[in-house]
Amino acid sequence: MPRNRLTLAVALALLTTPLLSACGGSSAASDAKAVTVYSADGLKGENGDGWYDKVFADFTKQTGIKVKYVEGGSGEMVQRAVREKSNPQADVLVTLPPFIQQADGKGLLQKYSPKDADQVGGADKAADGTWTSVVNNYFGFVYNKKELKQAPKTWDELLDARYKNKLQYSTPGVAGDGTAVLIKAIHDFGGKEQALAYLKKLQANNVGPSASTGKLAPKVDKGELLVANGDVQMNYAQSKSMPALGIWFPAGKDGKPTTFALPYAAGLVTKAPHSENGKKLLDFMLAQKQQQEVSEIGGGFAARQDVKATDANAIALTRLMDGVESFEPDWNDIDKNLTSYVEDWQSATGS
Repeated sequence: MPRNRLTLAVALALLTTPLLSACGGSSAASDAKAVTVYSADGLKGENGDGWYDKVFADFTKQTGIKVKYVEGGSGEMVQRAVREKSNPQADVLVTLPPFIQQADGKGLLQKYSPKDADQVGGADKAADGTWTSVVNNYFGFVYNKKELKQAPKTWDELLDARYKNKLQYSTPGVAGDGTAVLIKAIHDFGGKEQALAYLKKLQANNVGPSASTGKLAPKVDKGELLVANGDVQMNYAQSKSMPALGIWFPAGKDGKPTTFALPYAAGLVTKAPHSENGKKLLDFMLAQKQQQEVSEIGGGFAARQDVKATDANAIALTRLMDGVESFEPDWNDIDKNLTSYVEDWQSATGS
């Protein structure tokens, strides 16, 4: 399931982010019933059947407020918001960690605790009320179930020649899930230097950079790639229309598969042009009904602790996570050192 001052991130954001168009004209009156969301990819369905699709449609039906949606990597969305800081265009920003913390640190988010935010765990929201998770999620990898009889188990397996030009992961510092590759490698290998040494070797098999994690799963499903990174929510939702897609988690040093929480976290943009509409949307996303639909429609995990989903997707997701150990990254350290971590990754891999 995201991003910093990197020239690469800025360039990609400029190249890939679409222009917003006014809804029904350019007057203030025409935009009064609108709310603009900048979001990391993953929650909008490939065929208009994702959690965002349902939530936004229901929100508009209930309030009359139309949602203008702009999607990209977490880092791209943060960089765009940074460029627009003197004249904000977005009302709500949704990214994966550590980019929500980065956005907060850059003063892009104002304090607002959505209704029912008290039902969200302390680790899944900012202590000062600037952001709250709306969908919980976990980092993972995908593989092609038709080409591979079973999922890889360890990082070292990915160094095999069979994966040459058949493996790809999204770019750390640009994509939230790409940054997650670096975070998990640092954890699993016991430190940054060890992780970078491994990723340098892996580069021999890596196809190359990708600003969007969401674009990798279709390539895996088609067999263009055998393995790619991703996240549980997005890939589980994609697997409904991509039958060859399987989810797996590389094992740590003790041989046990590991992962970590990678929630979609949302905040109200500082000086948002439609802040009241943004507040209403944040409240709506955390409402009981919408949270109940996170697994049923979106293939993710409810952010609210009081929502206990029992639908078929929720049961399947519980089985998928069975036996996978979850660790908690030091997000404060990652937020503080993200730029240097990514620069070191670029140097090690020649990216």
